[in-house]
Amino acid sequence: MTDETGLRERKKQRTRQALSDTAIELFLKHGFDQVSVADVAAAVEVSKPTLFRYFPAKEDLALHRIADHQGEAARVVAGRAAGQSPLGALRAHYHARLDAHDPITGLNDHPVVRAFNDMLYGTPSLLARLVRYAERDEELLAGALLETGRGDALTAGLAAAQIITVHHRLAQENWQKLASGRAIGDALVEAHADADRAFDLLGAGLGVSFP
Repeated sequence: MTDETGLRERKKQRTRQALSDTAIELFLKHGFDQVSVADVAAAVEVSKPTLFRYFPAKEDLALHRIADHQGEAARVVAGRAAGQSPLGALRAHYHARLDAHDPITGLNDHPVVRAFNDMLYGTPSLLARLVRYAERDEELLAGALLETGRGDALTAGLAAAQIITVHHRLAQENWQKLASGRAIGDALVEAHADADRAFDLLGAGLGVSFP
């Protein structure tokens, strides 16, 4: 990569981040449905066509905040310790993320994170777009599971679909705990128990191929 190419790419990354950050700020201040793509473009001083080159849909402006988690489950499986099972690695990783209060788990009570999660789980179009992100996560995880040599493509795909669905369901449950007024310390204990129950159920169903 030349210096000029690298500079262009950095400028694109800065513009993409500015668009997403500005959009989220406006969404949280005024409401997702009350802010238009034109409003975001104007605030960053770019045209609507330019914005759409970075983000194909309005919902992507908000979901860019969690885009760095795309493929995380696949990376956990691919990078697991020698002798560790795929489900064992995913279980351990999820518990670690809970203890870190990672926003992706839904268990984070920082006001901005809470406001973002309230917007995410309370906006039907964002939840619908989140399904698209989940589909890509499933594809990547299925590939990583298939690479373990423990099952065929169909089995890997079915396993990935169940695992990613469980991750999203747990996150929604954790968000709901905080939204209902639960203290994060109490919610954390229950979130760990919920995660163990979920992974036990996954293990009971997937244990033959991906213990």
